[in-house]
Amino acid sequence: MYHDPALAAQAAADPRPASAVSHGVGLVGLAGLLVWLATAYAIGMDGPYAALCGLLACALPMVGWSLLVDKVHRSASTGIDWHAPKPLIETRDASLTKLAGLFVTWGGIAVIYGLGPFYWEGNFAFAMWCFSWAVPVVAVIAVPYVLWLDRYLVEPRDGAWHVGAWLTGQGGVDPRAIHDHLRNWAVKGFFLAFMLAVVPGNYAGFIRTPPATLTDPVAIAQWLIALMFVIDVAFATVGYILTLRPLDAHIRSANPFAAAWTAALMCYPPFILMDGGGPLDYHRGTQEWMDWFAGHPLLLGAWGAMLVVLTAIYAWATVAFGLRFSNLTHRGILTHGPYAWSRHPAYLSKNLFWWLSTLPILTTGSLTDAVRATLLMAVVSGVYYWRARTEERHLGLDPAYRVYSDWMTRRGAVPRFGRWLVGW
Repeated sequence: MYHDPALAAQAAADPRPASAVSHGVGLVGLAGLLVWLATAYAIGMDGPYAALCGLLACALPMVGWSLLVDKVHRSASTGIDWHAPKPLIETRDASLTKLAGLFVTWGGIAVIYGLGPFYWEGNFAFAMWCFSWAVPVVAVIAVPYVLWLDRYLVEPRDGAWHVGAWLTGQGGVDPRAIHDHLRNWAVKGFFLAFMLAVVPGNYAGFIRTPPATLTDPVAIAQWLIALMFVIDVAFATVGYILTLRPLDAHIRSANPFAAAWTAALMCYPPFILMDGGGPLDYHRGTQEWMDWFAGHPLLLGAWGAMLVVLTAIYAWATVAFGLRFSNLTHRGILTHGPYAWSRHPAYLSKNLFWWLSTLPILTTGSLTDAVRATLLMAVVSGVYYWRARTEERHLGLDPAYRVYSDWMTRRGAVPRFGRWLVGW
């Protein structure tokens, strides 16, 4: 391989900022998930319980690596001081106040679920079934967990405490802490339900593909793309579940800007605008890539491989988070993996995938359909650009992100390619 000393010297003089997450945690989670998927595929375990086992196979190695290798529980960003435990009698009242705030928060989320029939239909019914079994267990475990952890927290009076203190008429309540707490749980309540809803379907679609059908480029590409989405959804679901301080995976802050919530929510049900029949549905008069290139096996193979690579980058961008994936939150600044190339590798690869898989400029109908589909696709990409900008605005409140963003502007492969392209 050609080695350019000048480029090497520049890289050494301007190193990439450290990442809040190591490579190892995502890799061991991926290994655990792939071992489970290979086993399940071999013996045909395609049900929803098997899909949940896949989440465990992904989560447990990451928890072990985080604690035993990365030792994240010792990080100052956890807000925990393991060397100075307080007496239980000193923290008990604050802990009980916090538990009151948590239980009321969970009750409020349950009411929202109950009022929305959307949550009890279709795929979301599975998420509600999971919650109906998990929440009582979590509620019981929360009591000793909070009583134990508060003894070690530098500041145990977090947002849950402020909610509980407000409910019980105590002094020292900070409305901003309550707002932060409610935003954090709004993120978890909304996105965890969605992720659990899609876990079984994605998993079953991959496992139920018979090996005998993987005989042509289209089938192989679709199967590998399905695998990438199984990986993406598994890591994302685990990330929404394990927002725990001892894992340094807690939510530092949820995005406080209304524009960010608007841009994100319009990409997910029940608010999604891109689905069939929605105002940003770009599929009318279009076909998929395998239809346009039918009868051309070499082109099908090359195009399918390109789409698999894009989906792999998308999944890799989620794997890189390890235990910390979450929309609309700050849980530590990532600078490794695909985030060493671009600030938003997931959005970039996802939108390129949509453009290349649909090819909206081609049409089975009229020229009007082609123009409409192309413009709508451009609007969809614009929505994701908007999302990216609102996320940068939020993360930019952290000096560590500003350092990373400045480095990316100088050294990132995608920004440098964009400058080269514009100047060419």
